Amino acid sequence: MRLILATSNKGKLKEVKEILPEYDIVTMGEMGINEDIEENGTTFEENAYIKAKFIADRLNAVTIADDSGLEVDYLDGAPGIYSARFAGEGASDKDRNEKLLSLLKDVPFEKRTARYVCAIAIVFPDGEKHIFKQTCEGYILDEEVGNGGFGYDPLFYFPEFKTTLANVPLDVKNTVSHRSKALEELKKFLAERKSKEA
Repeated sequence: MRLILATSNKGKLKEVKEILPEYDIVTMGEMGINEDIEENGTTFEENAYIKAKFIADRLNAVTIADDSGLEVDYLDGAPGIYSARFAGEGASDKDRNEKLLSLLKDVPFEKRTARYVCAIAIVFPDGEKHIFKQTCEGYILDEEVGNGGFGYDPLFYFPEFKTTLANVPLDVKNTVSHRSKALEELKKFLAERKSKEA
């Protein structure tokens, strides 16, 4: 079964393919759609649905989209849905991490609780939709550790691993990450749906 992934983010594509190897995952860019989809929702769920619906309607194909980001409790949940634009348009992961560090300067470790949030929407050509949301809880360090992963991973300390998500292999990260947990829910849903149709 082919699933269109409404993203151009190579990091996300790699994670999705790792968790859904039995599906033919094709990005919207590979299908010739390269325009920016306006994410004007106020929650991760709304933004994921907006992206998936846009592509599903355009291509008349089953589409999945995720909206994910980092919520830091000390910053009242920021950067939240603005995680990718936290340091302005065109900013790099490094720029965003540096901004986050500057806002948390001198904040003690125990007050640096944070979570990654991921909402994944799947939209079918007939308009049917389902949304799966998961989190990954941790802390924000005061310096980057590790050079794997992407986004805020070098700052995101995961207590169970005693290090950051950027400091573990992708297959290990995929056992606990917010996106992997939401994708596992999606995978289970698709399998159940398929068995009902069989």
